[in-house]
Amino acid sequence: MKSENIIQNAMTIDVEDYFQVSAFAPYIPRETWDAIPCRVENNIDRILALLDEQQIKATFFTLGWIAQRYPSMIKRMAQNGHEIASHGWGHARVTDLDAAEFREDITRSKALLEDISGQSVIGYRAPSFSINSQNLWALDCLEEAGYRYSSSIYPVHHDHYGMPNAPRFAFYPGKNDGLLEVPVTTVRLYGRNYPAGGGGYFRFWPYLISKWFLQRLNRIEQRPAIFYFHPWEIDVAQPRQTGISAKTRFRHYLNLHRMEGRIKALTHDFKWGRMDNIFLQKT
Repeated sequence: MKSENIIQNAMTIDVEDYFQVSAFAPYIPRETWDAIPCRVENNIDRILALLDEQQIKATFFTLGWIAQRYPSMIKRMAQNGHEIASHGWGHARVTDLDAAEFREDITRSKALLEDISGQSVIGYRAPSFSINSQNLWALDCLEEAGYRYSSSIYPVHHDHYGMPNAPRFAFYPGKNDGLLEVPVTTVRLYGRNYPAGGGGYFRFWPYLISKWFLQRLNRIEQRPAIFYFHPWEIDVAQPRQTGISAKTRFRHYLNLHRMEGRIKALTHDFKWGRMDNIFLQKT
């Protein structure tokens, strides 16, 4: 049974494969990606079936690298009524790019996704939430490239990302309202923001804690949540990487076997929709 609240939350999927995560970058060179068998298509089909069962439309932040190789998968997402948004081209962190490189990345990925899906691509999420106080120029680039919203800032403390002093809820970062930034969900307790929007934290917290976080956001703060996960997080059979650090191993593989069940529980307990329909005025 769905939660008694009527607020619709945003369900988002960051479409990348297991070997493309930033934490594996020191261990899996980018130039080897083409030789690694992808598992993303089968995982996406499982996700599409799960969402269809609950009649949920979601937003898929998709790498251009993936879309170029699996165009029929992108078309299935679009034909099923989901929003196609950009995750950049090859999962390069914005912190590793200069302005010219970033513009090329977001323009190239947008054009390809639009060509394949037949949709206007107006949303973007930076790989590893890599927009922060040091590179806010990236938001200007996104607006110039024709994006209408970004979900790239995570207002938490983290060793790989985060902008803890950023607003917790959707805001216009520029001088006008051309681009809306929609941070991934946090809850504020005892003067600190706690991550409540998915990813590894969702696998780490017991499900009842995550459920309580989202209920608190909907019922007390009367705000929609932004939840995200990756296709590889439901893939228990993915190849195990050797030679990685203990921290990376813990973060990547923790509770993969529980993830699909928890996602299904979320779809029962809360109301979900697409980013564009929730946060942007229909025109």
